Amino acid sequence: MPDANKTSAKLEVIEPIGARVLIRKDEDKKQTKSGIHLPDKIEIPTLTGRIVSVSAEIELDEKYPIRNYDRVLFNPKQGIPVDFEGDNRLFVIPVEDIVAVFRKAGSDERSP
Repeated sequence: MPDANKTSAKLEVIEPIGARVLIRKDEDKKQTKSGIHLPDKIEIPTLTGRIVSVSAEIELDEKYPIRNYDRVLFNPKQGIPVDFEGDNRLFVIPVEDIVAVFRKAGSDERSP
């Protein structure tokens, strides 16, 4: 009888290395702010996303006020797409390319 631990599938995770983060890019908008629906071929590109994972180097560095699940504005020019899921919305981004973090007014940036 085969061992259950050896036959079970292991979950694959992506952990950025160095001064990088893994971001899930928000979906491109298919509607303008005034409510006009855009055709499928025309979308407003989005440069925002959620941090999925931060490298150990960034997590330990207090000068970077970011953590998992933060919503960020980023420059995707140096981003590396990760072909991990069918929708291809995961990117490894250098931390220097994160230009803003969205916070609620009065929230502490390092609190859980």
